Amino acid sequence: MTERETLRKWIEESGNIVFFGGAGVSTESGIPDFRSQDGLYNQEYDYPPETIISHSFYKRNPEEFFRFYKNKMIVTTARPNAAHRALARLEQQGKLKAVITQNIDGLHQMAGSREVLELHGSIHRNYCQRCGRFYGLDAVTGSEGVPRCSCGGIIKPDVVLYEEGLDQKTLRKAVEYISRADVLIIGGTSLAVYPAAGLIDYYEGSRLVLINKSATVRDAHADLVIHEPIGEVFKEEG
Repeated sequence: MTERETLRKWIEESGNIVFFGGAGVSTESGIPDFRSQDGLYNQEYDYPPETIISHSFYKRNPEEFFRFYKNKMIVTTARPNAAHRALARLEQQGKLKAVITQNIDGLHQMAGSREVLELHGSIHRNYCQRCGRFYGLDAVTGSEGVPRCSCGGIIKPDVVLYEEGLDQKTLRKAVEYISRADVLIIGGTSLAVYPAAGLIDYYEGSRLVLINKSATVRDAHADLVIHEPIGEVFKEEG
C-alpha cells in the first residue's frame, strides 16, 4: 500500500481528524513564504523580514512595517487550492473537526471551512489601537502609508508579530482538538516555529501524518510521512 493509499484509508476509517498547517499550504495558492529572502526583497528592504514584522519594529517604524506588510504579506488574488478544498469537504462530511493554521490569509474560510483556529491571526481583521473600531482588509490595502482610523489612531492588523504572544484561548482550543483526535494530519510546515510546533506533543493517537515537500525534525516520530506538495496529495481527495 502506498503512502497516499494509507492516508486515504485512515481518512475513510476516522471520524475525528484534525489538520495542522503551515506556510506550505498557502504557497501553492501563490502566497510566498516571507522568510525566503528573494533578490527582489534584498533590493527593496534594509532589514530581514523577522525584524520588520516584530512588535518593536512596528512601534518604532510603522511606515516601513506597513510597506513590507502590504507588499509581502497580503496577496488579494490568492484563491484556495486542492488542499483547502479537500479539508473543507472533509469537515462537511463530519470527519474533520478542526483546521489549526499558522497562516493569516483566510484561505481555509474562503474554501468553506468553518472551524478554523488561526494561531497567528488574520489579515482580514484589523483594529484601531486607539478606539478599538474594527476594520476589514480594505482599510489597510486602500490606505496610503500607515492606515488610520477616523479617530486618528493607527489601524493594526490582528496578526501575531514577533515578540507578541499567541492568543491563549485559541491555543487551549487547539490543544483540546489535537489531544482528542484519531488522526492528526500536519501539512506544509517544517515544524520549526514555536510555540505552535509544540502543539503536536499533545497528540496521543497512533496515526500522525506529516505531509511536507522536505524533511521535518519530526519525521522520525510520525506514523506516516509523505514528502510531496500538500495540494498534490489532496488533489485526489478533492
